[in-house]
Amino acid sequence: MTDATTQNAATVTEEAVGLEPIALGNGRASAQTWKAFRREPLGMLALGVLILLTIVAAAAPLIAPYPPSYGDPVLAPPSLAHWFGTDSLGRDVFGEVVWGSQQSILVAVAASAIAIVVGTVIAVVGAYFQRLDGFISVLVDLTLSLPVLPLMILIAALVGPSTGTIILVVAAFSWPEVTRLVRSQALTVVRLPYVDAARLMTTSPIWIIVRHVVPAVTPVIVVSVVVTSSRAVLSAAGLAFLGLGDPNVWSWGRILYEAQQSGAMSSAWWLTLFPSLAILLLVLSATLLSIAYNDARNPRSRRR
Repeated sequence: MTDATTQNAATVTEEAVGLEPIALGNGRASAQTWKAFRREPLGMLALGVLILLTIVAAAAPLIAPYPPSYGDPVLAPPSLAHWFGTDSLGRDVFGEVVWGSQQSILVAVAASAIAIVVGTVIAVVGAYFQRLDGFISVLVDLTLSLPVLPLMILIAALVGPSTGTIILVVAAFSWPEVTRLVRSQALTVVRLPYVDAARLMTTSPIWIIVRHVVPAVTPVIVVSVVVTSSRAVLSAAGLAFLGLGDPNVWSWGRILYEAQQSGAMSSAWWLTLFPSLAILLLVLSATLLSIAYNDARNPRSRRR
């Protein structure tokens, strides 16, 4: 599911993202993008779901008490007392899902931030300095060809389960996708006339990259954040389901793992339904948001 989601979003990014006319200016372009985005019902719905999940994660102590070590009753189905039922130790699943949103969003934000910074720097440097582009292209293709999940499992098992390990592992295998997306746009930007004019004004490549290249590829970076976040959530849930997540922190993957370990996964349907729905909502909303943003950013889509 991770590869399919990433590939779909990457395809949309490459086809839909276009450079705004320079004469429009950043402010006018942003206003037009937001105006077009508001006409995308799925995009607005996805944005609302993501905001709601973020609020739930931030306000978790106010929404549900932290799940205790055990409780009563055991494996109770959803009811007014326990909205999402209870697990094999009598803990409230609703509280587990609410508190699990904190770890999932933390991993998504932190892993995305690391992958975006590393991937963007490598992409724009390779696009600007053509002598490095061939090496970077080979490095990205080689990294993308690696079996990601087995390597994630191996590294997480060797280093030890923790939230920090999951963040670093996910980021380490996410930056090549960011580099591929940003590089394709940066290669077009560095050949534009205004970048050539900037080279005549200064000899500092850092100034040109920061002042001209990075702002021009910002739409792709925004989409990369969403794509990388989706991958981070799925990867973190997969590692936790395999028992390689942080045992001291609740996550949606840990709920599924403990349901599988207790043997209640097949008999207590609510143990798998609600954390799986939470993962689905987050990933699907992020994907729809990236698609809607691409459509809003593309001037050709606005004229339809």
